[in-house]
Amino acid sequence: MLTLSLPALHAGANAFEAADWGPEWARKAVWYQIFPERFRNGDLTNDPALMDIRGAYPHDITSPWQIHPWGSDWYELQPYEKANGKSIWYNLQRRRYGGDLAGILEKLDYLENLGVTALYLNPVFMAPSSHKYDGATYHHVDPNFGPDPAGDRSLIASEKPVDPSTWVWTSADRLLLQLIREVHRRGMYIILDGVFNHMGINSWAFQDLVLKGEKSEFNEWFTITSWAKTSRHAPFSYQGWFGVQELPELREDEQGIVSGPRDYIFAATQRWMDPDQDGDPRDGIDGWRLDVAFCVAHPFWKAWRQKVMSINPQAYLTAEVIDKPEVILPYLQGDEFDAVMNYNFAFSCHDFFIRDQGRITVTEFDQQLAGLRSAFPAGVAWIMQNLFDSHDSMRLSSLIVNKELGSFRDWGPFFEKSKGSNAAVSMRKPNAQEKQILRLMTLLQMTYVGAPMIYYGDEVGMTGANDPCCRKPMLWDDIHHEDEAMSPQGTPFLEPMPIAPDMDLYQHYAALIKLRKEHPCLWTGGFRTILADDRRGLYGFERYTDRDKLVILLNNSAISQPLSLPEGWSHAVDLLSGERFAGAKGDSSLRLPPLWGRVLQPLP
Repeated sequence: MLTLSLPALHAGANAFEAADWGPEWARKAVWYQIFPERFRNGDLTNDPALMDIRGAYPHDITSPWQIHPWGSDWYELQPYEKANGKSIWYNLQRRRYGGDLAGILEKLDYLENLGVTALYLNPVFMAPSSHKYDGATYHHVDPNFGPDPAGDRSLIASEKPVDPSTWVWTSADRLLLQLIREVHRRGMYIILDGVFNHMGINSWAFQDLVLKGEKSEFNEWFTITSWAKTSRHAPFSYQGWFGVQELPELREDEQGIVSGPRDYIFAATQRWMDPDQDGDPRDGIDGWRLDVAFCVAHPFWKAWRQKVMSINPQAYLTAEVIDKPEVILPYLQGDEFDAVMNYNFAFSCHDFFIRDQGRITVTEFDQQLAGLRSAFPAGVAWIMQNLFDSHDSMRLSSLIVNKELGSFRDWGPFFEKSKGSNAAVSMRKPNAQEKQILRLMTLLQMTYVGAPMIYYGDEVGMTGANDPCCRKPMLWDDIHHEDEAMSPQGTPFLEPMPIAPDMDLYQHYAALIKLRKEHPCLWTGGFRTILADDRRGLYGFERYTDRDKLVILLNNSAISQPLSLPEGWSHAVDLLSGERFAGAKGDSSLRLPPLWGRVLQPLP
């Protein structure tokens, strides 16, 4: 039987060296990511109309259309969809479910009870798509997220958008401010998605360019490739983000985004971070997540960070840079971002907990985590957003079910392999063992260095292939959800899959979050590896401060494994089960259940 040995504390890469990197609150954060259009329809009177999706792919505003039934079978075409004769993939892009800010407000108690302390909202600004990465503005919330869409659009039409002195506050804008107040009242924080690399074809600047061509005052805002060659959406050709014509890129020079759109972005940043413009940022958002940050040159981000910090020095800035640590490093030098969405953490966890073929050993997993902790300036790791999935990936439950698709780390190919259009992708729920893998992974997530981030619905067992299927409507216990009986290929499953929120899983998440919040060593403490047993699949580490110490033991195997308490510990309690254990000379030894673990606290 293995007895764990705890070496004396010493300074080094595994110690907590820099408590002052980024805002203090970010080290304590438990993040929850919300895709607003799919989270909750709290106001049925503001649902989009057909003309509100004009400008969004697939650009069909003539076929029958309606708000999609929230609890309907995801892959089953509704009668209005069958009328256009198009595929499921065409119709999924046209769907709108009516999620809005009122729905988020309505469910703040749910999130607070879960233990969430920080919200990240996918784009909320005016745009025709469901995802809203095709912004028509940066300074107005989408009218269909607020209580008076028609009134808001009338107000917006009265502005000169390029002139902030003419900007008005719409009812949707004010509802976002109410959401901010309610979030802050609960001691929680909120950040918004900043999509500053590109706008949408509905944007006022791009539409002025369509109307006036080279004579437009915005003729320097976008990257025009040919004024003489027409394109689908304009009488000229232009650069779209990765060729996507719905997303015209803002022009850059050696300083990043050029002065016109840059000034607009800075003004919009000021608006949402200090709405009253009184120098007190407490009525504004607490930071930003920056979309495709790698597509914008570093000088812009350096200048923009200075602007942000001049408004609120405690703001949190996190970026989407999905790449190797050496590529991410220049963004995390203290003059651009505080953190990134930690996909590298997700990749390592996928290779260790999920894959069979290509699975890494405990030692390799530990080395990869150590590499990520030491890859950036000291302290960065403690405020990284540690996620397993997002709106841009297959959901965690489905990743576990589809364990042999390949390496999540191989981002581009895996992105395509994990789509629902791949007939090899299984749509079923995880079985008991697979669900236990999910529980084990969340145990690591909630006890490891960094800020855990939950993608909406993972806590109630939502499944889904990659975009767009990872963006299903949230499961709620007051909504009837039809069985998932239809496959993406349009054929019925042999066995329909019942759909309902998994409240046992919800309680699992809530319990682990509660444990994390009760022990400062889990959000500010140091980290030391104490066990890496490749043969038995056992991983153990210690989290510690001067006043608080826990040992976390994980069993990544399908059989029960015996261990003894760490040397020097006479008694301990497992904070997960409540069981108590005596030391090596006592009457009992502990065992690690299959695909589970222990969180041990020493007792006198």
